[in-house]
Amino acid sequence: MTDSLPSPAADPGAVLVLGEALVDLVPTEGDAGVRAAQPGGAPANVAVGLARLGGRPSFVGGLGDDAFAESVEAWLAGAGVDLSLSGRSSLPTALAVADPGAHGTTYRFHLRDTATFELPERTVEATARFGAVYVGGLAAVVAPAAGVVAATARAAADAGPLVVDPHVREDRTLDPVRSLGRLRELCSPARVVKASDEDLARLWPDAAPEASCRALAGEGRLVVMTRGGAEGATAYVHDAPAVPVPALRVRVVNTIGAGDAFMAGMLTWLRTVADWDPALSAGQARAMLEYAAATAATVCARAGTEPTAPVGV
Repeated sequence: MTDSLPSPAADPGAVLVLGEALVDLVPTEGDAGVRAAQPGGAPANVAVGLARLGGRPSFVGGLGDDAFAESVEAWLAGAGVDLSLSGRSSLPTALAVADPGAHGTTYRFHLRDTATFELPERTVEATARFGAVYVGGLAAVVAPAAGVVAATARAAADAGPLVVDPHVREDRTLDPVRSLGRLRELCSPARVVKASDEDLARLWPDAAPEASCRALAGEGRLVVMTRGGAEGATAYVHDAPAVPVPALRVRVVNTIGAGDAFMAGMLTWLRTVADWDPALSAGQARAMLEYAAATAATVCARAGTEPTAPVGV
């Protein structure tokens, strides 16, 4: 798809979120054998999180014409996400079958021949209309979306902050070598990179995750590494000591979407406090991580993937 829309004046406070909106099939409470359909997809979760935290996100994704697509669109629009830049297709919506476990949630995907990865090209809008551009998720590695994501990311990096969240997904339909290469290429022009320790170990297996963060930050990026459980997150800024912050202690009800809520909290803090400048002091990095951790905790403490603004942070 190459359709384009007229570009209004730039809005420094707005965020362009590029990627997939799909449907997660998650176990229902009380019967793990029954799956409930829940709108999701990492980029879509981030867009909804930004809107719930008072931001102005625009989502660029592929929307189908089935019942799942209707629920996804209602979810995004109901949260206040602008969908005017998304594409439409007669294909069905992609599905992700969730399997929560003690060490996190694993997924099995149904991705091929779906509307979800028929992304429209929005490079003009990415360079002219938004304060920052976020890319990540499966769309970064699944064709034909991957080519659009890469082109948009390159254009966005020349215009303002590019934020990359390199989720590493494993599935029988994905080429692991090509997928990892695409994610590494996305990180190269980014100004901000947020990744889990597991993602970093897969992306750069010859280095410890901390060393990979140092290398990325040494080239002028703000890098945030997240860890599972209560270990929290660590920020890395060029030529400065690492800044660790523990996760907030809450009674965990749900972990699906917590990382995306953390990302939404990070972006909200960078927009409202730092005016998108990734060159943070140690105190600023700590405050950003504390806000992001508190945002993620609002998701972990209850069912669902939509965060609420943390109180007292």
